[in-house]
Amino acid sequence: MAAERLKDHSQESRTFTARAVIALLIVLIMLGVLVGRLYYLQVLQYDRYNTLSDNNRVQLQPVAPTRGLIYDRNGVLLADNRPSYSVTILKEEIDDLEQTLAELRKLIPLTDKEIERFRKRYHQRRRPFTSVPVRFRLSQQEIATLAVNYHQLPGVRVEAELIRYYPYGASLVHALGYVGRINERELQRVSEQNYADTHYIGKLGVEKFYEDVLHGQVGHQKVETNARGRVMRVLERTDPVPGADLTLHLDIRLQQITEKLLGDRRGAVVALDPNTGGILTLVSAPGYDPNLFVTGISNEDYSALRESDDLPLFNRAIRGRYPPGSTIKPITALAAIDGGGLTPDYRVFDPGFYQLSKNGRKYRDWKRWGHGWVDMKHALAQSCDVWFYSMAHKIGGEPLWNYLGKFGFGQVTSYDLPEASPAILPSHEWKKRTRKQGWYTGDSLNLSIGQGFMLATPLQLATSMAVIANRGRWVRPQMMKSAHRPEGAPVPLPQAKPLPEDVTLNHPEYWQEIIDGMVEVMHGERGTARRAALGAGYTIAGKTGTAQVVGIKQDEEYDAEKLAERHRDHALFVAFAPVEAPKIAVAVIVENGGGGSSTAAPVARQVMDAYLLGIDPTETEEKP
Repeated sequence: MAAERLKDHSQESRTFTARAVIALLIVLIMLGVLVGRLYYLQVLQYDRYNTLSDNNRVQLQPVAPTRGLIYDRNGVLLADNRPSYSVTILKEEIDDLEQTLAELRKLIPLTDKEIERFRKRYHQRRRPFTSVPVRFRLSQQEIATLAVNYHQLPGVRVEAELIRYYPYGASLVHALGYVGRINERELQRVSEQNYADTHYIGKLGVEKFYEDVLHGQVGHQKVETNARGRVMRVLERTDPVPGADLTLHLDIRLQQITEKLLGDRRGAVVALDPNTGGILTLVSAPGYDPNLFVTGISNEDYSALRESDDLPLFNRAIRGRYPPGSTIKPITALAAIDGGGLTPDYRVFDPGFYQLSKNGRKYRDWKRWGHGWVDMKHALAQSCDVWFYSMAHKIGGEPLWNYLGKFGFGQVTSYDLPEASPAILPSHEWKKRTRKQGWYTGDSLNLSIGQGFMLATPLQLATSMAVIANRGRWVRPQMMKSAHRPEGAPVPLPQAKPLPEDVTLNHPEYWQEIIDGMVEVMHGERGTARRAALGAGYTIAGKTGTAQVVGIKQDEEYDAEKLAERHRDHALFVAFAPVEAPKIAVAVIVENGGGGSSTAAPVARQVMDAYLLGIDPTETEEKP
């Protein structure tokens, strides 16, 4: 029988004790590491992790400023801010974008174009936790539908924002311009910080030129958010500085009257105050509703505007380049007598045409049988082309383009109309540079009556009348009358370019000679616009004009009935009044309207009546 192995209890006790000690040491070491790590994080790294925690909990959000309002000279509101409701999506709160969009389309109508625009904005989002709009201008019914389905739409919100609203619509679009959704190209040229929460920017006209003034300064707020990024409360707030309000020289009553006077015809009217240069009315017809562009115009609406034969998107008043025709004859006559060596008594026999040589081309007068013997005063009154052909032949082209340049042609002299065109003032240098040709005598003859290469805008024509009314004193055409903030702080304005020098004549008495000739146009026995001045309670100085659209052969006679409507002559008229103390200078062009005396002059007369006498001719005409 084998001997039993006896247990060594003493050895087992020593082994157990050793193991227990080792285990205890390991536990103590691990506990020390844990306590040390806790001390490191809680004490030594407190500032760092406290900052990181705050950054996760507290966010600094921009607060967009309120855009400044725009008023007319009498305090009538022209550009307002109105609340609009949009449905938006917050990227951080959604799991499946496609499913969210599909659910939205079940609740409210969303077009494919709106979805496409949303996707573009969604992927171009500049900041985290910034909602992206899907559709604007929700109806009350749509807002209610979304509200009762919020629990099914995480990340979807209905947000209110102020958007631009133009109460007078198409009446002012070419004068004010409009704002629209800001794009990436525009973001690159503005302060990213100041436009951090801004969705709109001036696109055209006054809204674009005074963008910095109207926009204001962005504010900020510290907000506490939950783990999903939703705002729980506002901790601190620095209010934004609202944009400055603008008051324009524009008279909305006169603007609407002028628009009605043009009716369905294509054309433009610009009226200035010669004393200040303030633009009283600026109409380009037809127009379009700028409210369509604020939140984004549909493809159908934009295509209709772009493809229209009447070009409603085109601002004829400041960009339309037309042959000025006889409306510049007061200036070319001034060039002849003040800078060309002729006198106001210079007489010419008009048989109905003018020839540079005996058997050469016939430069025809508008009156087929001619005007007989005429001097400068009668040449202006009757718009005798032959007198101007003759004087241009004698003095050459240089005095003509020099004097026309002094009155603002061929350049932009306005202050706050950024889209204004300089048009074309031809000269020897211009023709050599653009046509690679020399200047011919025939070019001088055409320039003397506002035809040939010369093109001018209605704004330039009105400006030239203001300079004549002031007897050479220049004023800058501009829309803005004043800018002001609610607290009265000064408003920094964009820098203006230098004005042209005042027109100083070699013979100052010739101002009266030119003005007398223009008064004869309106009030003389044989003045071309005498019918338009009948019954006027003030003295008008004016000049009619007819601009040829298509050429006519030498032996042909102009017959409007045989031409397509868009090939007929443009009707032009320029004037200022009262002559003794001018208060308004006006230029009118009616495209394909025929004669300036029969079509454009009556419009100008009624515009002047409305401004000087307070008469609304559109109301008078409606009464039996």
